[in-house]
Amino acid sequence: MWNARRNGRWFGWGCLFLSCSILLFRSAAVLRKNHFSEGKVLLQRAAAQAEQLSVDVMMPLLFYDGKEDGRGWMENLLAAVRDQIPALREGSTAENTLSAGTEAAETDTAKQDSNPGPGAERGQTESKEQGTEEDQKDGTQKDETQKDGMEITEPEQTETGITEPAAGESASTAEPEAPQSVPEETIETGGAPREILYPEADTIQETISPDLLADPQALLNRFFVVDPNTSVLPGEIDGSTLLGKDLTLPENAEGPQILIYHTHSQETFADSRPGERADTVIGLGDDLQELLEKQYGYEVLHITEAFDMKEGCLERSRAYNYAEPVIAAALEEHPSIQVVIDLHRDGVNGSKRLVTEINGKPTAQIMFFNGLSRTKESGELTSLPNPYQAENLAFSFQMEYEAEQYYPGFSRCIYLKGYRYNLHLRPRSVLLEVGAQTNTVEEVKNAMGPFSDILHKVLSGKSPASGG
Repeated sequence: MWNARRNGRWFGWGCLFLSCSILLFRSAAVLRKNHFSEGKVLLQRAAAQAEQLSVDVMMPLLFYDGKEDGRGWMENLLAAVRDQIPALREGSTAENTLSAGTEAAETDTAKQDSNPGPGAERGQTESKEQGTEEDQKDGTQKDETQKDGMEITEPEQTETGITEPAAGESASTAEPEAPQSVPEETIETGGAPREILYPEADTIQETISPDLLADPQALLNRFFVVDPNTSVLPGEIDGSTLLGKDLTLPENAEGPQILIYHTHSQETFADSRPGERADTVIGLGDDLQELLEKQYGYEVLHITEAFDMKEGCLERSRAYNYAEPVIAAALEEHPSIQVVIDLHRDGVNGSKRLVTEINGKPTAQIMFFNGLSRTKESGELTSLPNPYQAENLAFSFQMEYEAEQYYPGFSRCIYLKGYRYNLHLRPRSVLLEVGAQTNTVEEVKNAMGPFSDILHKVLSGKSPASGG
């Protein structure tokens, strides 16, 4: 018996030694082939992924992209290493494909046939007493975010790993019949003429039944995804209350009315060029600012500070905490600001693409994100109050309502999470996820036209869909 145990132990050590030797040999081959440059990058990436993975698994909810997929820690770690070593990756393609399909099924709830279904993922964790309002934005597997971090410490998820509804992974639903945009054209608005950069939708494509609006549970199932860490109270999801909230802006206001910023400024897309601002979420903010100013006449303040970079390194774990005083100071300096948009892109399974078609163009789908300052474990988070929760929920719902009627399939859902994500600084605050890391720059830029249209419909109160 003793000899058998000893032999088994030596056999185990022998297998481990052999495996390590193979890994070292393969890595050395890569290093020699590329003069160490590519190998260095691969090893750095593997180390970074391993570190992130260890934090995700061993310290759940610390990072926004933290999402457990049900696999063991060692299995996840080996998968991360395998992704960076070509020889190992080739042998596991079939396994990875199957795993990706399983994970996508677990983390997404499809909104099919323009019916948003419940089910999504976002992680948000605020440090238990007051902590980082960043760590808990949990989404669909943010590799880089449900949406690649709370004041009790909000972990981030959707790279946004938010658990997200798989709103038609490449749904192409009905779209408004509108002419192609003609940048040279202008329209008189009673003041200065404005450019037409995007053809506004003026025909309702899908009517939402009054019966649906009158049924809180049906409304919740159709338009919302509630994260498992939080809960919705009776009366919070009421169609007439949400649509009845007056969110219009006064005309001819002096000073900026809309603020755009990016808690995660380093988020990029599938074909982003390194170092190109235009290919990042900041560039996306530039596009949105141009549309809102030139076509709709709003004055927009765009803050481009990198809250997720510290001393030249990516640091996402406290980005929401770093952003809060800067945004609060901007709002104090510009009391005219009535709308605050934290612009992100989501993070999803690598095999999934959030695309629909609008006006004949491939367009990234969007998702609205709201924090309820309430968790199932702790109840109401009195240390993280959000006095504007009702207004912000109504703001998201009214935009979702316009999107569903004018651009069916464009919006994935409204995701509800347990914390607040700096949405407590102003009424009409929204965290917006545009596409994901699998979308192209063209697709996310195409989404800014329809989004600016539905935003203007809500802020102007002139939408036929809402009785304006």
